[in-house]
Amino acid sequence: MPTIPGLRSPYAKVGRLVYFGRMLDKIRLHAQGKLPAEYVENYSDAQATVFDARCCRFLGVSHASIEKQVLAGKSDDQVLAWCHEQGGARTDEQCEIWNMFLVKRGWRDAANERLQQRIREGGFEDRGIQTFFDYIDVDEDRDPAQSRLS
Repeated sequence: MPTIPGLRSPYAKVGRLVYFGRMLDKIRLHAQGKLPAEYVENYSDAQATVFDARCCRFLGVSHASIEKQVLAGKSDDQVLAWCHEQGGARTDEQCEIWNMFLVKRGWRDAANERLQQRIREGGFEDRGIQTFFDYIDVDEDRDPAQSRLS
């Protein structure tokens, strides 16, 4: 999959959270009809194990309600503040645990088998991918090592 304009790395943070900005990007791209079809299956909170669904559960708000905020033109920081108002503020420790869970997903955990399958399907066996975030970055022509530094 080539780079998708307007879709940031899952490593990029909004406030204290990784991935959240990517979910907002997907909402914006979907509304514009620019979200690739293969991404639509992981869009929303319909599938319990996808990152969008996990993010919504962590924040205590539905994907549909976040989508309304984004499509109303709110900035990333405004949407995140709204999520904290609606679902409850998260502590620094909760955010750290969330970030470390997502950043390491696929590395020595129950999702590793699926990650290895995706790596093989993408032909990325020689790319040193250890996590789903790494896989996403490589699949979208980004350097995961560079993304981690941003």
